[in-house]
Amino acid sequence: MIIFLIKTITINNNKFPRWKEKGGNKMSSRQIIEKIGFILFGTIILSFGFYNFYFLNHITEGGALGFLLLLKNLFGIHPSMASIIIDFSLLLIGYKIFGKEFFLYSLFASFAFSVTYGIFENIGPILPSINNSLINAILGGIFVGVGCGIIVNTGCSSGGDDALALVIAKTTSLSVTKVYILMDGVILLLSLSYLSADAIFYSMIASTLSGKIIDLFLAHTKGSLRLITA
Repeated sequence: MIIFLIKTITINNNKFPRWKEKGGNKMSSRQIIEKIGFILFGTIILSFGFYNFYFLNHITEGGALGFLLLLKNLFGIHPSMASIIIDFSLLLIGYKIFGKEFFLYSLFASFAFSVTYGIFENIGPILPSINNSLINAILGGIFVGVGCGIIVNTGCSSGGDDALALVIAKTTSLSVTKVYILMDGVILLLSLSYLSADAIFYSMIASTLSGKIIDLFLAHTKGSLRLITA
């Protein structure tokens, strides 16, 4: 799934990305509060779409989100619990690559997603049932894409598979893009254990749409953070 930060950038000269504030200045308390607020807003939108359009309609993703749905459907492990453990482990692996600030804010985003998803799961379906897989895929892709777009626009990630992909790319001859394609392909193939081929098809539509939306967020960002190469 082309859903997280590093999937939308190009790495040149084998240099790996990290986030810094413009000008290298320390963020003020107001900027920190605004950043946390946007992360929370993004995770609410993300978890709403993830539960109401993906989970309830048997649509999945690649990457970390797809893996969470895989664990939920095969083993009954709640995404709200699994996301914190998985993301923390993966972000910890890439701590030196991303840096402390990226690690901490991304960990907070993961925790926020866990809490908000748990809330929506306890509330249950909010919207009327839509018996059209294509519409569910499109709406799910929009909500997930916008939610993740807001989060990555703050300079952090809503999942830990970014770190894993960078580590694999750094220790092998594979490019980051190829690593993501490989990871997504594995998750989607494993998802066939509980989803039909038609469901995987609609999942690919949702994943592609969410990725395009995140690309738009990053292309038009005017936030206080920017990507630089070390």
